[in-house]
Amino acid sequence: MVLVSRKNQSSSRVDTSSSPNGGKQRHQETRPFLLPNVGIHLQQGTSALDNVTVALIKWLLFPVVTVASLAGCALYYKQNFWDGFLLLAIVSFLLSSHIFDELNLYRRQLKFPLVQAFFGIVLKWGMLVACLWGLAAVTNMSNQVPRKPLLAWFAVTPVALLASQMLARRMLQIMVAQGGRRSAVIVGANPLGYELSTRIDRDAYLGINVLGFFDDRAHVRLPSIMKQMVLGQMDDVHQYVGKHNVDLVYISLPMVPQPRVLKLLDSLRDSTASVYFVPDMFTFDLINARFDHVNGVPVVSIRDTPYFGVRGLLKRLSDIVLSSLILLPILPVMAVIAVGVKLSSQGPVLFTQRRYGLDGEEIKVYKFRSMTVSEDGDRVVQAKRNDQRVTPFGKFLRKTSLDELPQFINVLQGCMSVVGPRPHAVAHNEMYRKIIKGYMIRHKVKPGITGWAQVNGLRGETDTPEKMAERIEYDLEYIRNWSLMLDLWIILKTVKVIFVSDKNAF
Repeated sequence: MVLVSRKNQSSSRVDTSSSPNGGKQRHQETRPFLLPNVGIHLQQGTSALDNVTVALIKWLLFPVVTVASLAGCALYYKQNFWDGFLLLAIVSFLLSSHIFDELNLYRRQLKFPLVQAFFGIVLKWGMLVACLWGLAAVTNMSNQVPRKPLLAWFAVTPVALLASQMLARRMLQIMVAQGGRRSAVIVGANPLGYELSTRIDRDAYLGINVLGFFDDRAHVRLPSIMKQMVLGQMDDVHQYVGKHNVDLVYISLPMVPQPRVLKLLDSLRDSTASVYFVPDMFTFDLINARFDHVNGVPVVSIRDTPYFGVRGLLKRLSDIVLSSLILLPILPVMAVIAVGVKLSSQGPVLFTQRRYGLDGEEIKVYKFRSMTVSEDGDRVVQAKRNDQRVTPFGKFLRKTSLDELPQFINVLQGCMSVVGPRPHAVAHNEMYRKIIKGYMIRHKVKPGITGWAQVNGLRGETDTPEKMAERIEYDLEYIRNWSLMLDLWIILKTVKVIFVSDKNAF
């Protein structure tokens, strides 16, 4: 697909790549085409088409509010901001600009998701505070800042960030409404063109009116809603754009040097339009697809891990913090379990099994031994209901998932994560990768102690390929939609599952 936009337009330009999940209800009845539920990953609200005001607000709002909140707390407690708080303000500004990324405009939602936004802010604010405490412990910076304004800052800032986010969202909507709406046409009356039209229509920040479609294929069967919007053929585009002062031209045709496409681009050369080639990505099975470049050469990621750049650092930091906070209080429990395993049956306390980790590399996963055997060969038999190999004490451990506790050590080692697809034995991986499409994609992230499949009832034995395929679907859904908020939600659901009897755990 090609995007053509006028260079001399000064109105607000906002990202058109909103996620396919947003606004489904609005167009569900009239949409004649359905494209796969996939998307190109860009940071929230990122677009080269944003004007300077929008870009500055998205990048600087949270860091500025963080520093302003600190200054306000210092002023309230009658402290000299330039004396003891300046260094803290600089460090906080730099950290918040990385941890919070850009301002999330929630552009796909008509209403502001208050609870979702607040928990997202609290989670990332907690990470920032943890980083500050770590720096303070190393540099002794905590002795230079009074405690009362510091604690007040910790409590007030999340509320200030939420309020500023809501205000900025509303302000940008007003800017778009008052800045005048732009007009657009789409060359290509096809599913991709219609999908683009519907997404433009449901984005409150774009301020774009789609006037209609142009296509040479008059014989193609089109839904009635699109027939009414066909304005002419491709030869008519240049004249129509000039006559009606069209601001944007989207070309949703295959990105190949077809004569009709070349002719269209040549006809637009005498304008000041900017031309963007945008490939049709809906034809691929996308896993965290995104645009990138290799030393200036543009590339498109079709299938990749969600933990790239700062996201990977945040994931690792959250794993270290969570596993450390969990391990400290459960060490006595693990000691009691170790004694119970040793006294209840012969054999080692821990069971070590080879499994696949990140990118399919073999790792050794620790568990409290719950069986009389320790299988780790080319053939591993899954535990079944009333399995005679499970010891009486091991049955209790497996039912409560307490046998998984040593895997927090794996998390600290870096070969596992607190949340992720559950690792399978190497023998099972080699078997299922041959019969389940996309099975190995689950290894684009580290395996987890708990996962999206497990909190949705897919624990225990997978005795059929269909059951395993269903588990893999949940694993891939987790990889596509990963966020720290999703990790937190899975952890909370895991706690609930542990205390509720699960018929699949045996």
